[in-house]
Amino acid sequence: MSGRPRILVVEDEVAIQELLRYSLEQAAFEVVVVDSAEAAMGEIHGQLPALVLLDLMLPGMSGVTLAKRLRGEARTRELPIIMVTARADEADRVQGLDVGADDYVSKPFSPKELIARIRAVLRRRAPHLAGDPVAVGPVRLDPGSRTVTCDGQAVTLGPTEFELLQYLMNHPNRALTRDQLLNALRGDHRFLEDRTIDVYIRRLRAGLGPVGDSLIETVRGIGYKLASPQE
Repeated sequence: MSGRPRILVVEDEVAIQELLRYSLEQAAFEVVVVDSAEAAMGEIHGQLPALVLLDLMLPGMSGVTLAKRLRGEARTRELPIIMVTARADEADRVQGLDVGADDYVSKPFSPKELIARIRAVLRRRAPHLAGDPVAVGPVRLDPGSRTVTCDGQAVTLGPTEFELLQYLMNHPNRALTRDQLLNALRGDHRFLEDRTIDVYIRRLRAGLGPVGDSLIETVRGIGYKLASPQE
């Protein structure tokens, strides 16, 4: 587990593949590249990515058809999708957005702009994967440096507890079910059981020290929530 958001690039042009791979890795994303919609379906079946960069024009199944399939299945309905294509006509942009793409980028594109668009979509659709530092009460978490501090003092957490805290901090004051928390940790294919989350919550509370019990509340019959102190 790398701890980095996993981006699935679906692109058949080798030069664009390499540009996207380099740019995304430099921006601290984990990158998987495939050259067809069929290969993308296989990757997504094995593990949900954080976001899909999808070329509109592909050999075999088109990007539009793949997007329709992803939006038509419960497991992938909320999967963020950005269309990347050389076709800049308004009709093509509208078609991509109509089938559920979250954004649309035309070739040639600026890698910096593309990274900004990816982060913007993740902030909107999956804020715990956007890579932004977040602070709640005395606790501050920085995904880039993989560090957590409480009242300015370094906190040592295991990788799973870190992921769990990151998800909770990006959804403050929301009662989250054990299934929601587990899916955030395992990408829906990690072999974790429902009650396993209780073990990680206990470890997380202990790692945070005296504020752990008050910051992370048990919601009876539902799961847990991170209580953001009122300003």
